[in-house]
Amino acid sequence: MDEKVIDITEKKMQIPFKNMLRPLIWLLVVIVILAIAISNLFIVKEGEYKVVRQFGEVVRIYDEPGLNYKIPFIQTHETLPKYKMLYDIKPTEVNTKDKKKLMIDNYVLWRIDNPELMIRNARNLTGAEVKLGDAVYSIIRAELGQLNFDEIINEEKSARGNLNVRVTEKVNDVLKRDHYGIDVIDVRIKRTDLPEQNEQSVFQRMISERKSKAQEYLSQGDAEATKIRAETDRQVQEMLAKAEARAKAIEAEGEQTAAQMYNDAYSKDPEFYQLYRTLQSYKSTMSGEPVIVMPISSPYARYLMGYLQ
Repeated sequence: MDEKVIDITEKKMQIPFKNMLRPLIWLLVVIVILAIAISNLFIVKEGEYKVVRQFGEVVRIYDEPGLNYKIPFIQTHETLPKYKMLYDIKPTEVNTKDKKKLMIDNYVLWRIDNPELMIRNARNLTGAEVKLGDAVYSIIRAELGQLNFDEIINEEKSARGNLNVRVTEKVNDVLKRDHYGIDVIDVRIKRTDLPEQNEQSVFQRMISERKSKAQEYLSQGDAEATKIRAETDRQVQEMLAKAEARAKAIEAEGEQTAAQMYNDAYSKDPEFYQLYRTLQSYKSTMSGEPVIVMPISSPYARYLMGYLQ
């Protein structure tokens, strides 16, 4: 009798436990489903592409900002930048037309124009930069290979022209031809260096050229200064000659006027004028107390004696 009572009691306890286990299982299932669903949601941000792959193949590309969903377990997503990127290419050596070497250091400003083509042909960003670097190096080598060394490094005689623009256009042509989905905005040469073994000899030649150019400028300056001084001296001589001629003309005019005045005065009172001229001569003759010997009957002496009396 007691055993039956215990058995009935155990069965009554198992019934509530089974009733509680079922909701817990369903709750766990719902939680797992929600977790899977949430983990497969992704957000497309401004300035990026979201690439959805299924078994490695690209099935969708999102380029507009918003919330999107991928199929769990069989689909994955990755992010690619939509903004402009800077790729600093490692310095490389190129040969000029006259068989001299240069180290070229440049960079590329680029962006992904078609992510599907870029993934299909370059696989990823690293592969895209490798293809980009190869195209830039090949074209720069071809462009600089058409110029002599002096035409590249000498700014005054440079025949490079707008090299950056030409290289950018040709790199874009190559990448579009091969369908890489990359748009090159600008290729810019930062620096043109010499290999270490050539630096000193080229620097010495550049110094010699600068000294020669400086001496040429100095010679031109000396020649111009001599020319200016000669022209100035000529102008001064002309001015002095004109001034002297003018002074003589004025002096002659004054003497003529003075003579005319003397004549007018003499004609008005000849005796007074004669006396005035004699007195003027006395002033000149008697300066310094000279000894004068002359006849007493001389008119000159008579005036003088009359004056002394």
